Amino acid sequence: MWYHKPAINEELLQNLPNLKVVASSGVGIDHLDLKLLSSYGVKVSNTPFIVSTDTADLGMALMLASSRRLVEGHEMAVSPETEYFPADWLGVEVSGATLGIVGMGTVGYKVAERAKAFEMKILYHNRNQRKKEEESAVGAVYCKKIDDLLQQSDFVLLAVNLTPQTCKLIGKRELELMKPTATLINISRGLVVDQDALVEALQNKVIKAAALDVTYPEPLPRDHPLLKLKNVIITPHIGSATKKTRWVMMEEMAESIEAGLAGLPIPHEVL
Repeated sequence: MWYHKPAINEELLQNLPNLKVVASSGVGIDHLDLKLLSSYGVKVSNTPFIVSTDTADLGMALMLASSRRLVEGHEMAVSPETEYFPADWLGVEVSGATLGIVGMGTVGYKVAERAKAFEMKILYHNRNQRKKEEESAVGAVYCKKIDDLLQQSDFVLLAVNLTPQTCKLIGKRELELMKPTATLINISRGLVVDQDALVEALQNKVIKAAALDVTYPEPLPRDHPLLKLKNVIITPHIGSATKKTRWVMMEEMAESIEAGLAGLPIPHEVL
C-alpha cells in the first residue's frame, strides 16, 4: 500500500482469497482495519523506523520556517511590487524558546535531539514517561498533563499516532490554553487537530501561527480557509519524502512481502 491505496475492505479481501500480507508504507496504520485483516488471516507490516529521521527534520524545518516567516519573506523578496524591505518585519526566536512535544516516540525524541542544539527548553507529554537517562540526554521535562505543556510552550509539536484517543486531541479548549504567541506544528495526522477549531483560533489570534504537514482531507479543498491565512504554512505530507528514505521504505515493504509469502517472520509486523 502506498498513500493508503488500494483501500483494504471486506470486498477486496473476499476477491483476494490467497492474500497473505499487506505491506503498508510509513508508520501510521489508522487506515487499516486490523481486526478485519486478521479475521482473513492476513498479516500486516509497516515501515516505522526509517521515516523518523526525515520526519523529525521536517518538524524542525516547519518550526524555523514559521517562526522566521520564510514563506512570507520569500514572497516579499521576489514580488515585482517590492521596492524596499521594511525594518519592522520581524519573526520570533527559536533558540532559547520552550518547545512542547506531544508524543515522545521515535519521531518526538529525534525532534528533541535537534531542539537541544537550539538550546530550547523541552517539555513533553506522552502516555508513558521516558527513562531518566533518555530525558537527561536531551534535557526534556515530562508533563503528565497535556494542559501543563500547552500553557508553557512557545511551540507545540504534535508527533502522536492517530488513534481513537488522539483523534481531535487538540481542540478549542486546548488551543485556548496555549499562549497567544504560540505556534502549533503538526507532523502526525490531520485528524489529531480539530481543524475547524484551529481555523477559528488562527483567525481570532488565540494562537499566533500554525505549521502543518498534515490536514484532513489531503489536499484541502481549494477554497478552505486555512489556505487563505498568512499565519499558516502547509506542506503536502512530506515527512518521509526524501529519495533515500523512500527507497529504503520500498525495500522494507518488499522484504515483508517476501517473508510473508515464504511463511517466515515478517519484519516490522503490526500485531
